[in-house]
Amino acid sequence: MRLLQLTAGAGGMYCGSCLRDNALAAELQALGHDVSLLPVYTPTRTDEANVSDERVFFGGISVFLEQRVPLFRKTPAVLDFLWDVPAVIKAATGRGVSVDPKDLGELTVSMLKGEAGFQAKEIRKLISYLETLPPFDLVVLPVSLLIGLAPPLKHALQRPIVCVLQGEDLFLDYLGEEHRAEAKDLIRAHASHVDAFLATSDYYAAFMAGYLGLARDTIHTTPIGIHLEGHDPSPRPRHEPFTLGYLARIAPEKGLHLLAEAYKVLRQEKGLPPSKLRAAGYLAPEHKTYLRDIQEKLGRWGLGEEFRYVGEVTREAKIAFLREVDVLSVPSPYAEPKGLYLLEAMANAVPWVEPRHGAFVEMERRTQGGLLFEPNQTEDLATRIMALVNDPHLAARLGRNGADGVKAHYTAAKMAERTLEVYEKVLSPAKQRPRAAAAGA
Repeated sequence: MRLLQLTAGAGGMYCGSCLRDNALAAELQALGHDVSLLPVYTPTRTDEANVSDERVFFGGISVFLEQRVPLFRKTPAVLDFLWDVPAVIKAATGRGVSVDPKDLGELTVSMLKGEAGFQAKEIRKLISYLETLPPFDLVVLPVSLLIGLAPPLKHALQRPIVCVLQGEDLFLDYLGEEHRAEAKDLIRAHASHVDAFLATSDYYAAFMAGYLGLARDTIHTTPIGIHLEGHDPSPRPRHEPFTLGYLARIAPEKGLHLLAEAYKVLRQEKGLPPSKLRAAGYLAPEHKTYLRDIQEKLGRWGLGEEFRYVGEVTREAKIAFLREVDVLSVPSPYAEPKGLYLLEAMANAVPWVEPRHGAFVEMERRTQGGLLFEPNQTEDLATRIMALVNDPHLAARLGRNGADGVKAHYTAAKMAERTLEVYEKVLSPAKQRPRAAAAGA
């Protein structure tokens, strides 16, 4: 197949959606498919070889200027080039970009309006570029927040459109009510131009059907997967002292504050001897106060010396971090649609404790690599972690199960296999004939 896959950059941040898009594109390319992975907003940052195109469309600077200043909605492309250069975008967003939904409501709605929005010029620039390339078989949008591109791309390229669903409800829920309602209405209005939706978990397929009002039979589950090269599931002894790990963005929706509270329960009520609590992951400027509050609380509880935030980690450093962890927990209050960090933990035979919601439930069912606790219940979270502290054999068994389970269900190869099944269904003669007949009419 010849595939056009867009991917939404997040400035200087490693983002789960970017990692998923890049891993899938790389795997499809390895299988012999011709995949063009085109970044939008900013260049993408990945922890594996980046297979995306160097050119960026809907450059973050242009999109912002067009939203705020009418003049820039009419400037010629040759002038836009000055701030659409990837190096310029990187320089402007290298310390991270604001993804605060409260600040981006108007821009979100404008993008969802497509050709009727303030960024219509960017659509024309993208289509002009695509028309210089050999025809594609299929076009893939990375999130429903870009579904405003579906009508113009379908009209210009005359090819099926697939749209991925991978966590945008979290963003939409933080919008003001007016912008959220309008955004969801626009997504529903454009849904008829999409031939299939891909959800990253069974949970998310069912949830987004109701959340966005989409027909359930148009949403197909294509679970995320990772490349296992470099990960090390070999057995290892329990660390002394015991080490509890957290690997995710440092943000309230990921739940580091809940893990800190559970750690207090473990140390002061459950009999856990002096141990280590380690956290790794991207810290956005707007969440520095959140982390500082957690550190201050641990200090007041007399546990400050046992906690350390090690910062954002590369792939190699991430694997090393996981090898130093006895149990991983990211007690996200948000019902996660992906849970990439769990796959990485299991690939290194690290048992985990996660809330009983979102994609974690089906991950536990398929892999039996960890334990589930009641969401937001720090006492239950502490109890489950203590069960693994007290029973090293159980922890080791869960680690082995997880390593076997991720290999069986959650590799990049499995993700590509399932995704290709959906692509082939969309491109099947039965799906293509009506479009050809309509075009002939």
